[in-house]
Amino acid sequence: MKPATNFGDFDVLIICVSTHRPDDMFSPQVEGLMSVVEKISREAKTGALISIESTIPKGTSKRVFEKLDHRLHVVHAPHRWYALEEDIHGVNQLRIIGGVSRCCLQHGLNFYDGRLLDKEDKAVTMMPNASSSPSSSPSSSTMVDNSLSVATTLEAKSKTKTSSSITTKLNKKRSLGIPMHPVSSVEVAELTKIIENAHRYLQIAFAEELYLYCKSNGISFPELRESLNTKWNVEILEPRDGIGGHCLPKDTKMFINSSNTIKSKILQAAMEIDEDYRQYIKLKDKEITIPAI
Repeated sequence: MKPATNFGDFDVLIICVSTHRPDDMFSPQVEGLMSVVEKISREAKTGALISIESTIPKGTSKRVFEKLDHRLHVVHAPHRWYALEEDIHGVNQLRIIGGVSRCCLQHGLNFYDGRLLDKEDKAVTMMPNASSSPSSSPSSSTMVDNSLSVATTLEAKSKTKTSSSITTKLNKKRSLGIPMHPVSSVEVAELTKIIENAHRYLQIAFAEELYLYCKSNGISFPELRESLNTKWNVEILEPRDGIGGHCLPKDTKMFINSSNTIKSKILQAAMEIDEDYRQYIKLKDKEITIPAI
């Protein structure tokens, strides 16, 4: 593998850059991503596919599409990864994909999954020599066999000669075979990722508040947590040093800022809880490390 110096030679470009401020990893910022898009807009061939895998605020994909002067297909396929269970939650786990337009979504599905969209906008897996099964439905996402060749039915519907040519090249190649869950709008795909992380933030914040409650009321948190988690639909997490990393705090702020009319009160409260918990842990650590005089 060698570094690319010009984007003009590629049919597919995947953008996966950090979307936080350089001086504050807890605050979202897309200027870095847009600088990459600026270079792509000058060099990429018309009809190429741009897949944004970075976590982005709602509205970013359409902003990218405008920046590219509608010349390229734009999809958002947010990154999913869990390093501790790569075999299950690695490259080939089920992922979300949304397109700026139906045509964009089709190109994205061709590349990642190897599917076509039917007239009802449902994704249909194109598997050679595979008979239909009552247990499978058009909306179910299953691993596509590596021998899959993407069908070229939509080539005739391509709007431009250049776009049609690129579609032909893509369809002659095998897809990545990654199971994708297509959604009706790119905004749904954008929100999916940031809400996933906002939900995780809430789970941790609740565990932190429960820990503080136990300390204040003389209750054993480990015993209470163990008891609660015996129920099949309860999973109380274990609070540690506060909600860290750059993903959860940053993406939670993205979700809070995604609406001008409704601001999540529960997430804002969760941020206050995390701050209270951090202060408690900091004071507790000082008590342990600083001997009494």
